[in-house]
Amino acid sequence: MPRYYEDKPEGGACAGVKEDLGACLLQSDCVLQEGKTPRQCLKEGNCQALKYSFFECKRSMLDTRSRFRGRKGY
Repeated sequence: MPRYYEDKPEGGACAGVKEDLGACLLQSDCVLQEGKTPRQCLKEGNCQALKYSFFECKRSMLDTRSRFRGRKGY
């Protein structure tokens, strides 16, 4: 489950999504039971929703339209 923050987390715009993605990977069965690295589990397709959210957050930082509309919140 994603954790929502009352104030912005330290470390940048996408830090909350990044932290949730890391926690999801570390708690997945791929890491805990199979003993693989989180990078291998991410490539295999675990935590896809958070991976996509993190990608969209990073992409929105480069989007010039976000200067006017604002970044999409997490």
